[in-house]
Amino acid sequence: MTKAIKVYVIVCTALFLLLAGSLFRLQVIKGKHYQRVAESNFVRIRRITATRGEVYDQKYRPIVQNIPSHNLYLTSGKIHNLSSLARFLSLHFGISEAELREMVTKQRFKTYEEILLADNIPYETVLSLSEYLNYYPELVFRIGSTRNYLYPNHFTGYVGRINEDEYERFKTEDYSINSYIGKTGLERYYEVLLRGRDGKEIVQVDAQGRSLGLFRDEGYIEPLNGLSLVLTIDNDLQDFAYRAFPDHIKGAVVVSDVRTGGILAYVSKPGYDPNVFMQRISPEVWEDLNADSKPMLDRVIHATYPPGSVFKPITGGFGLNKKVVSRDTRLSFCDGGFQYGNRYFRCWQHSGHGKTNIVEALMHSCDVYFYDLSLKLPLDEFKQFALNSHLCRKTGIDLPNERNGFFPDTAWYKKKYGANIGIQGHKVNLSIGQGEILTSPIQLNAFYAAIANNGTWIQPHLLKQTVGRGRLTINEVSPIRIAQLPHDAGTLRAIQDGLWAVCNAPNGTARSVKVPGATTYGKTGSAENVMGKTTHAWFCGYIVTDKPEIAVTVFMENAGGGGAMAAP
Repeated sequence: MTKAIKVYVIVCTALFLLLAGSLFRLQVIKGKHYQRVAESNFVRIRRITATRGEVYDQKYRPIVQNIPSHNLYLTSGKIHNLSSLARFLSLHFGISEAELREMVTKQRFKTYEEILLADNIPYETVLSLSEYLNYYPELVFRIGSTRNYLYPNHFTGYVGRINEDEYERFKTEDYSINSYIGKTGLERYYEVLLRGRDGKEIVQVDAQGRSLGLFRDEGYIEPLNGLSLVLTIDNDLQDFAYRAFPDHIKGAVVVSDVRTGGILAYVSKPGYDPNVFMQRISPEVWEDLNADSKPMLDRVIHATYPPGSVFKPITGGFGLNKKVVSRDTRLSFCDGGFQYGNRYFRCWQHSGHGKTNIVEALMHSCDVYFYDLSLKLPLDEFKQFALNSHLCRKTGIDLPNERNGFFPDTAWYKKKYGANIGIQGHKVNLSIGQGEILTSPIQLNAFYAAIANNGTWIQPHLLKQTVGRGRLTINEVSPIRIAQLPHDAGTLRAIQDGLWAVCNAPNGTARSVKVPGATTYGKTGSAENVMGKTTHAWFCGYIVTDKPEIAVTVFMENAGGGGAMAAP
């Protein structure tokens, strides 16, 4: 063998050994690593969205349902021509190139997660655009579900796409950028119960990122659907109250079960359709939602107002409890007004009511009786009595962002007007629910329900029970808070008799309120409105058959007298 051939053989052998070593390294030593790399390039983890719990009334009639929805996703595959894709999305879905680039940038570190581009797409649109998806393999239509709100109301609230701040706050709780989250109302308050837990599956994809089907089963996590809510609401009563309240008037209606605190009807007007938030909102719809009438404002719990004469049972109750007056005590003669210092406070009835006791003063709604009584009541104790009666403070209803209300005290007046301010004149105004005092329809409804319930105050609530799959009842309802009004038994009886006289005596201010087969108790109110010339109208009361049943509160902004407007 020549020397040249020997060199050739040695070189070939060396190259062979080197190649064999490389193959051994690739296939054996690093084989599992490269297998994982290959799989990571051609499999994706896809989130399986849990079905959100639905909402029913107390008789299992639907209030909020899930319905099928056609959605468009951007897969995690490579985008071939972003400018062309942006033009397509802008033309058909109103998504600009800037919006698309922002979505892709935010998701650049989660290429395994698809991006929800559009939801609630009409089926006709899906059919007409499906053929175009051959040119845009990174897009895919999928069927999901969306909310369908069957009635216009505020208490259910609505869901919406999670925003950036919400995602940063809740991403550790397994929310994704595509998640829906409760924004207001029950949808927000009971988000943890309603949302369930998303599942996951591993799908095989081609080089374009298009799904080829499930890759393997061991990575599958079944979604856990959310719990459904059964409310205390009665759909029939809710519908009646909504239709009975005039559309052109702003205000609220609350009806509750005296024995349980459960809300049977909950109306705030003007209202809005929560379904508008299930799709991109047009400028016209957005303008309507932000109209001067504030249709998005929940006037039951998110607004507070001067209560006017429906507050008089508090003033009278405090005077009786403190033994400043008795049931039979008659105060100053009402000739149509009350002189205090250099101010003259008018009674609503300019011809006057004469001398009245507490029952008659409530029946006639005589302002002078309460003016006189207020001068005998310490302001700070008066405030505490109102707070202990659960007015001017949150009730704790199971809805977010309930407002407190307000009752001024001595320190507040001195801070606002100076240390030498006289308090008595302000107490005169407060005694009839005027001045700075503010409360809400839900607070007054719970208070009047407590009067009907012989002093037992029960926290108002909307949730009756939760229901899982197969209508399995689950006890998730938080304990309902129960307390006692500060009124003693004699005080309660006098207030109850006064409320009976308002609705049943010949001269009662709400004598027009009659319910066949039942006895009505209540109080009308006309509260001065600093924002307008016309007074707010109130009616608060309860209905008794063989035992107290329901409490009713009606409030109308700038509507006039409570006896003429709210009570009927």
